[in-house]
Amino acid sequence: MTDFLARAAAADTFPKLLRLNAAEHPDAVALREKIFGLWRPTTWSQYHARARAFALGLRDLGVARGDVVALIGDNRPDWVAGEIAAHALGAPSLGIYRDALEDEVLYLLGFGEAKAVFAEDEEQVDKLLNLADRVPSLRHIVFCDPRGMRKYDDPRLIAADALAARGEALHAADPGLYDRLVDATDGEEVAILCTTSGTTARPKLAMLSSARVLRHCARYLAVDPKGPQDDYVSVLPLPWVMEQIYALGQALLSRMKVNFVEDADTLMHDFREIAPTFVLFAPRVWEAVAADVRARMMDASPLKRWLYERGMAAGLGALDGHRRSSLAEAVLFRALRDRLGFTRLTSAATGGAALGPDTFRFFRAMGVPLRQLYGQTEAMGAYTLHRGDRVDFDTVGVPFDESIDIRILDADRNGIGEVLARHANMFLGYYRAGPDTVSDVRDGWMHTGDAGYIDAKGELVVIDRIKDLAVNVRGERFSPQYIENKLKFSPYVAEAVILGAGREYLAALLCIRFAVVAKWAEKNRIAFTTYADLAAKPAVIALLRAEVERVNAGLTDVQRIAKFVLLYKELDADDGELTRTRKVRRGVINEKYADLIATLYAGSPSYRVDTVIRFQDGSTQRIRTTLPVIDLRPDVPSLAAAE
Repeated sequence: MTDFLARAAAADTFPKLLRLNAAEHPDAVALREKIFGLWRPTTWSQYHARARAFALGLRDLGVARGDVVALIGDNRPDWVAGEIAAHALGAPSLGIYRDALEDEVLYLLGFGEAKAVFAEDEEQVDKLLNLADRVPSLRHIVFCDPRGMRKYDDPRLIAADALAARGEALHAADPGLYDRLVDATDGEEVAILCTTSGTTARPKLAMLSSARVLRHCARYLAVDPKGPQDDYVSVLPLPWVMEQIYALGQALLSRMKVNFVEDADTLMHDFREIAPTFVLFAPRVWEAVAADVRARMMDASPLKRWLYERGMAAGLGALDGHRRSSLAEAVLFRALRDRLGFTRLTSAATGGAALGPDTFRFFRAMGVPLRQLYGQTEAMGAYTLHRGDRVDFDTVGVPFDESIDIRILDADRNGIGEVLARHANMFLGYYRAGPDTVSDVRDGWMHTGDAGYIDAKGELVVIDRIKDLAVNVRGERFSPQYIENKLKFSPYVAEAVILGAGREYLAALLCIRFAVVAKWAEKNRIAFTTYADLAAKPAVIALLRAEVERVNAGLTDVQRIAKFVLLYKELDADDGELTRTRKVRRGVINEKYADLIATLYAGSPSYRVDTVIRFQDGSTQRIRTTLPVIDLRPDVPSLAAAE
């Protein structure tokens, strides 16, 4: 850690550290991007030259210290170069999720008073031009992909290569200008405006300084080392704080190579080609990978299915005994890791939300060195991690080092209370925080809003959001998130929302995992047309009933689900039902599906739906269907029996 801390002190901003890497290792590979099927490397000197050209180009356009530069699009080398270019001018960067709707983009650009935006392609440019007149501060839109852009004639538009050419001309005229700008950057000033999760309202913008990011990364690297020999595939959204930590902070400090996939559809194929040494996936991605593996086994031959079941049983049994199974390794896991691109992994992590213990055990048994981390945007993303092979599926590990303090506020007789944390590299505050801004940091402590406790081993256990912990009508407490994670281990369940606060029993709103259930339906010769049609099929309802009953069998009486409904659509961030990091917005769910929830608890056997769904491209679809309410209580006949 000492070396990384010293390096972070010597070069306390991203532009300074990039310049240092380019000077010391000019020909080493820093980035790779897959374009038209080929991996194209970018060396540290090329990376530095691109950032310098962008910075001087922006300066030539009038961007100055304090102006906000936004970025929207997929993860690309030009994003990270553009972000560092903004920092070189003393301009804070603001990342916006690529799938954000116009209303969200309008809010963030307007609230951040962005002067320039890096937009990846025509799709993002369209979005920006539709609202640019409502953002008076926005003067320049830099597009990186020129395809489809010839038809536009707007003075605010400039191609990334044209911007770089302006910068290179300015550099030729004054070769020392960029270095003077970089030398003037201050690591303690605001460098990044990072959106918070926004589970209950509009996201706030957390102000992060580059020096604090780099110092925190140095502490992280001390417990999870990385270096130039390591490969990382950048698949998390770059606006998320953890991708800022990995693709920028840690990459600049450790010089691990950052790889950018061609597009979302080729993600796992490209991932396998690189076979990275480190990966962090959000829980929903780990769940999707596990579900895909189990779904593929549906199409496998009887022999392969037998080998899979035998191998998984042996692997899970060995895991429970804190060892590895040579049989499982030979018949299943070695080939499976190769198939997924996990052959070179030395470190793997999950964060952003809780990962169900069943999914955790699945990957640990496979030999994936998966560990849980925990943190918040305001506290630089993560500050706890499992150590080595000491992985307890119920905990999120221990703090990186003694400089990070964690305590439990207002603990009950079981030691459960609100998790509080603090360290020296916290965020600087919220951007444009007015008198009505609710701060989660008080007296230096981050009030996480999570309920948890510290176990006998000194590891932190996070149960759920305090506001989401529920009590039934009998005063018995339960965690919806815990039950939801159990359900989502099923390959057929994409999302689950558990209800029951103040009620006599628990109920669930479930979304099928369409790709997997569709494959199951085709294999079983069940005809269907749409998602809503498939979810309403009696055979599909019976399939999901079996999955819920399987989960119920492993739960206490308080936690068991009494009723469920299969929703007619997937929960969607575009509809406000999920955050951009796929966390459930329970308040929105309770409001939007109030009538359906009332039906669940009113004793009605079904719920009539007549609504219109609007898609991202503006098209609409009318949904008219009847959702059966499935009652799992012993004295109620099953749907299959009724059929």
